[in-house]
Amino acid sequence: MRVLLILCTFLTSFYSISLARGKATTPKPALVVGIVVDQMRADYLYRYAGVFGENGFKRLMAEGHTCENTFIRYLPTYTGPGHAGIYTGSVPALHGIASNDWYERAPWRSVYCTADTSVSAVGGTARAGKMSPRNLWATTITDELRLSSNFRSKVFAISVKDRASILPGGHTANAAYWMDDSNGVFMSSTYYMKSLPDWVNSFNAENKAKAYLRNNWNLYFPQAKYTQSTEDQQAYEGKFQSETSTTFPHKTSHLRGADIKKTPFGNSILADFAKQLLLNEKIGRGTETDFLTISFSSTDYVGHMYGPNALEVEDTYARLDATIADLLQFLDQEIGKGRYTVFLTADHGVAHNPQFLNDHKLPGQFFFGATLRKALNEQLALRIPFLPDSIIMDVSENYIWLNEAIMKSRNIDRTMVVDLVLNELKKYPEIQWAIDMQRLGQTALPNPLGPMAVNGYVAQRSGDILLLLKPGYLDAYSKLGSTHGTWNPYDARIPLVWYGWGISPGITYAPVAMSDIAATLSALLHIPLPNACVGDVISPVILK
Repeated sequence: MRVLLILCTFLTSFYSISLARGKATTPKPALVVGIVVDQMRADYLYRYAGVFGENGFKRLMAEGHTCENTFIRYLPTYTGPGHAGIYTGSVPALHGIASNDWYERAPWRSVYCTADTSVSAVGGTARAGKMSPRNLWATTITDELRLSSNFRSKVFAISVKDRASILPGGHTANAAYWMDDSNGVFMSSTYYMKSLPDWVNSFNAENKAKAYLRNNWNLYFPQAKYTQSTEDQQAYEGKFQSETSTTFPHKTSHLRGADIKKTPFGNSILADFAKQLLLNEKIGRGTETDFLTISFSSTDYVGHMYGPNALEVEDTYARLDATIADLLQFLDQEIGKGRYTVFLTADHGVAHNPQFLNDHKLPGQFFFGATLRKALNEQLALRIPFLPDSIIMDVSENYIWLNEAIMKSRNIDRTMVVDLVLNELKKYPEIQWAIDMQRLGQTALPNPLGPMAVNGYVAQRSGDILLLLKPGYLDAYSKLGSTHGTWNPYDARIPLVWYGWGISPGITYAPVAMSDIAATLSALLHIPLPNACVGDVISPVILK
């Protein structure tokens, strides 16, 4: 008995000493870091492996747990609902973030997903600061962490996009920071604080955005190393201001500070900001688990501008890999290897540019909502006497929006208008399905389209008629670059990699949903699920 007592005392002392040195497995992680790479398709982890080093994406995958079959289970696949979905473990029908933008019913108005006129800018221009999470109906995993610790856990959320920091931070974040679109500085709103901390003011004063842009955008590696891209010059790629060619090098020294978002340096400056936040806010240093959400959004801006097969996209991921490697090394030094948990995922993927598809004998075409809106209004005016030419108010975000105010004021039957529209849409071969969302149950859709349509429909915030295009057809605003938003695997299949404290190394091939991320974190941290969570725990991920 005495020997056992001595042994227990020795082990307890050893554990305490090791813990103090940051070398022991702690009863919970000191820090959770959620990394979202905006517009990253699942295949990019492998497609661009040739330009990855050993300490970035490859380190996460080799030492962590990869979920190879992770899908978004709702429509539409955009940034706002994506970030809300990851952190609430829910779907738009329940968390309320129907898209990036929508028309709110009762009262009828146009709404941006994180807009809030009741708050003011802190540290940036007035318009860029009228932002908060108040349009989000559900709690997030970050909210539940704060609640479970009686608000002792710290939560900080950062991105160059406002919605990509605000929604992950939830309702109770200590702070959310985003970049002002007009001048390239990091800012917040009075929802979180009255004034920026001194360290943020100091960071902004360095004018890092202009410093990065001053060096222009050259290839990170010799061009021969990039084997997964098209030829540099393509007619369907976008250009920076004053450029006459789409080829490298790209002159960026003349651009505004906020234009750093459209270059890979937007990811670099965000990582710089993350490091300063970790040091100055001392997160991961207390007795409770803290949480840092980082959304790298420049991948989305570059992808939209050039399309997924461009040399610019491959170079952006080569640079992001180096940035993640550096960030992991920083976490090792400041928090301690084995004392933090990371997950890496995406809010959506991206489609091929239709011209690229056609060049390679693959089907695909452009679809322009504004053109369809004009044509439908013209046809409806011929069929309904004295009908205003704006009964179809908008065609966007996969939806046709009817002008409810006009229909009510003229006593026009909604069902009649919808049936006329549906009949007219039969003339468009690129539209595979057109569904009246008030009669969704009467439409037979193949799995998983039916559940995805239901999961994404928010009665107060979604359009009237859902449009599902043929595969390869792009609901576009331009013939340059590319976009996303559909049910198709190129938009809905995302990467998911877990790493660090509490994570069992390995690979899961079983189907996984975006909503499972928050559920798995809840189990890992032993805290309640977010209050609208519909996800399941990915049990192989958690170290037994």
